[in-house]
Amino acid sequence: MGVQIRSKDVKLSENNRALIESAIEGFRKYSLDITSVNAMVKTEKKGISVEFDIRIAHNEPVIINQSDEDLETAIDLASERATKALRRLHTKIVDHSKMSLKDLESLDS
Repeated sequence: MGVQIRSKDVKLSENNRALIESAIEGFRKYSLDITSVNAMVKTEKKGISVEFDIRIAHNEPVIINQSDEDLETAIDLASERATKALRRLHTKIVDHSKMSLKDLESLDS
């Protein structure tokens, strides 16, 4: 999985960079085939914007934008939203591959 963290008009401290990297590491637990994650941090008129662009093989990319006045809060909120989206995608894939009870009954016959 390729990881790229970029910042525009913002100086990222080691603490903030570690926070982003730990959030990205948390995305791995959903066993999705994540090919790359791009994290972009930039300033806006009303604070700071954090964007996670998560590319998943054989699926549409998951793109999360979050703005807040505080950088750490924006990172936390964006990572929570990305985690929620990845969890839903994982559940959709896992539930789709399950067989129904009717299918199991027809196999027994």
